[in-house]
Amino acid sequence: MSDRRAYRFWVTGRVQGVGFRWFVRQAVREVGGLAGRVRNLPDGRVEVEVEGEPEGLEALRGRLRQGPPGARVTGLTEQEISPVP
Repeated sequence: MSDRRAYRFWVTGRVQGVGFRWFVRQAVREVGGLAGRVRNLPDGRVEVEVEGEPEGLEALRGRLRQGPPGARVTGLTEQEISPVP
């Protein structure tokens, strides 16, 4: 039985123009077992929608808080959403 969950994260700070989307894609590959999307928002935040097992989501959450070199993450907001069936 799967315990898959899904979250929408909003990352604030200096997160656009610093390779943040590429960083998220790479982190998802490294963590493994995750799927989703990442995009820049007009207000300067980055939005990440991702689903997977709780351990992988927790690992990604930690990476989002840190960000890539050149980024300065000042906030991470999240909302649990329904996984894709």
